[in-house]
Amino acid sequence: MYVKPRSPQLNGKVERSHRSDQEEFCQLLTFKDDVDLLKKLAAWEQFYNLDRPHGAHGGKSPYEALKLLLEHNQTVSVG
Repeated sequence: MYVKPRSPQLNGKVERSHRSDQEEFCQLLTFKDDVDLLKKLAAWEQFYNLDRPHGAHGGKSPYEALKLLLEHNQTVSVG
C-alpha cells in the first residue's frame, strides 16, 4: 500500500521516527566517508532502540518495553 509522504494521519509512527532521526541524528552528524556514516548509523540505531527513553513507552526504551511485555506474556501463559 502506498502512503503519501508527510501524511502523519496515515503513517504517524513512521513520520515521528523520521522526525526524531532528523532532529537527533542527521542535524548533528558529521562523517568522513560512507564507512564512517554506516558506523555512526549503527551506533544511533542501537542507542535509539536499546537506550533512548521513548514517551510512547512510558520513558522506557523500545527494548525495555518489549522485554517487559514478553515477561508479562510469559507469566500470564504459565501462571
